[in-house]
Amino acid sequence: MAKHTVGIVGEIPPGQRKIVELESRSIGVFNVKGTFYALRNTCPHQSGPLCRGRLIGLLRASDSRHLELSREGEILRCPWHGWEFDITNGRSVFNPHKLRVRSYEVTIEADEPDPSIETYPVTIERDRVVVHV
Repeated sequence: MAKHTVGIVGEIPPGQRKIVELESRSIGVFNVKGTFYALRNTCPHQSGPLCRGRLIGLLRASDSRHLELSREGEILRCPWHGWEFDITNGRSVFNPHKLRVRSYEVTIEADEPDPSIETYPVTIERDRVVVHV
């Protein structure tokens, strides 16, 4: 499994995304409330640019008069035809057991200095967002 640094944590604030090209694949990297996820930028319906879609939540009816919004910012709606996917695992909201989009592991790794360069301690630390393809 190859590892690819796609940026630093601060470049993708909560509720935002960054779309990158890794090994000839377009992949969306999402920050959902401080946790990072990566999905293939291709909707399984008709190959639309899934990761360019709206980030939404789930609307549930607790009874005939009350609606409840949950998981806000965790659901991705394809911009072409509105198919919805769970960012945290790539599964379809409509048919989670049979339909999904490819998801990738994302880790946050400490930014390590290059040993060949003389450095001095500083107070700012940056972490890298790494996608495992």
